[in-house]
Amino acid sequence: MDIAVDSTTIKERSDDNAELHRTLTWVDAFWLSSGVPAYVLFTIGAVAATVGNLSWVVWIASISIGFIQCFTYAEIAALFPHKSGGASVYGAMAWVRYGKMLAPISVWCNWLAWSPVLALGTSLGAGYMLSVLFPADSVVNTWQMTLVDLTWLRKDLTIRLNVTAIIGALLMLGVFAVQHRGILQAARLQMIFAISSLVPLLAVGVIPIITGDLPQANFLPLVPLVKDASGQLVQGEWNMVGFTTLMAGMFLCGYSTYGFETAVCYTREFRDPSRDTFRAIFSSGLLCLAVITLVPVAFQGVLGLSGLLAPDIYSGMGVGRAMAAMVGATGMLANLIVIALILTILLSIMTAMAGSSRTLYQGSVDGWLPRYLSHVNEHGAPTRAMWTDLVFNLLLLLMSDNVFVLAASNVCYITFIFMNLNAGWIHRMDRPNQARPFRAPTWLLITGALLGYLNLVFLGFGADSYGAGTLFTGFAAAAMIIPVFLWRHYVTDKGVFPPTMQADLQLEGGKTRAGALPYLALVAAVLLIAVCYTLSQPA
Repeated sequence: MDIAVDSTTIKERSDDNAELHRTLTWVDAFWLSSGVPAYVLFTIGAVAATVGNLSWVVWIASISIGFIQCFTYAEIAALFPHKSGGASVYGAMAWVRYGKMLAPISVWCNWLAWSPVLALGTSLGAGYMLSVLFPADSVVNTWQMTLVDLTWLRKDLTIRLNVTAIIGALLMLGVFAVQHRGILQAARLQMIFAISSLVPLLAVGVIPIITGDLPQANFLPLVPLVKDASGQLVQGEWNMVGFTTLMAGMFLCGYSTYGFETAVCYTREFRDPSRDTFRAIFSSGLLCLAVITLVPVAFQGVLGLSGLLAPDIYSGMGVGRAMAAMVGATGMLANLIVIALILTILLSIMTAMAGSSRTLYQGSVDGWLPRYLSHVNEHGAPTRAMWTDLVFNLLLLLMSDNVFVLAASNVCYITFIFMNLNAGWIHRMDRPNQARPFRAPTWLLITGALLGYLNLVFLGFGADSYGAGTLFTGFAAAAMIIPVFLWRHYVTDKGVFPPTMQADLQLEGGKTRAGALPYLALVAAVLLIAVCYTLSQPA
């Protein structure tokens, strides 16, 4: 029989006996996750400049996929109410019995996906600030110092220092200071940020629809973009090149639309995990469904294809100004809207830091990651994990191409998504009688697993559309967990998992029931990616 796991007695303790505090309700988690709709600002320009008129279809399809996937996450999170760190941690518990190296890949890929939000968000926020304060051609906006040339990895890629990176670092330190005081205080501040910043974002999505300023010609024809002989983007046709373009849009879009799964990062800190876990992720999903449907539709309807292809839209730096213009704002009012969007971005950064640091924390507690990450301070904040996040992202801030960073990290994210959606049915088979406060309908669980493979199609076809080597870079980053885990497990822990982890590994009857199916699922995944990648290459 399974070893009973009592969430009141099993405590993930750090080396100073501090622990995460059970202070949150699902409402707090909702506010902590309310920064996820702001992720639309990260990719709306790049997606629009990739697929053109198909942009609104891609966004609606992607957020619909993300909403279906959330039911699987809600079920597996409720199985482990004593764990923090999000869906990847709960999914890792399904894979560990089929290979010790498989479980930490899930946790690591999830962290590599969401941690860069700190660098991407602060860089975007700093760019918005500079657009308000200085002309585009001013020395403040154009000065930079190249530190390392990375053109061997991607054309024009460098590590450089500029004013955007400096301001971004200051913003990141400010977010860190807020999180340092504990999750409950962060949730309360995030609620204030959310109310003040999501209202302008919703206005951007709603006002053009109300006024009818959405010409039909800006949505049609539904054909992909392709490059002509001169290298210019033009409307193409439905062939393999066009299909690859669509897949590239779906690939990048998922980075923004799937992110509300972060709502289950706080299961260990819920007062009532059995009730709060599902309510948190479902309510967050509804918010994202509304915002991420309305905003891209309005954005495309007002700008049209020519506006979507502007260089500052692709980079994201011009999105704030464009959104202000969408609601007819000029002068000081336009600046105020841009400032409100900066607050929206800061909201997303707070969401990312809270979630990604807890992934590192729980990964350490469970024996996947270095032991020092399991430390928390007197406020219940995993400060060493937060410092690790901070240092990593200060380095990412120096990268010259945000879209490449985002796409490479999204390779890791799609990898995590696949593993977790399959973890749903593995847990259902291996733990059939374990208490499930929320049990997803079986058809939704199966649909989620199939969507995991659909996401791999997006990955195989679309990743390298954002630069040759993107797929390889993402997989290389994912493989970095191998030496990290081997050191922790075999050198630090002498090949034995921590006691609480051993208790979690117990199954009814002591046997797995999924048999060879998880291995077959992985083989099918590898073959699918290889086939899609091969088909996507130019003839």
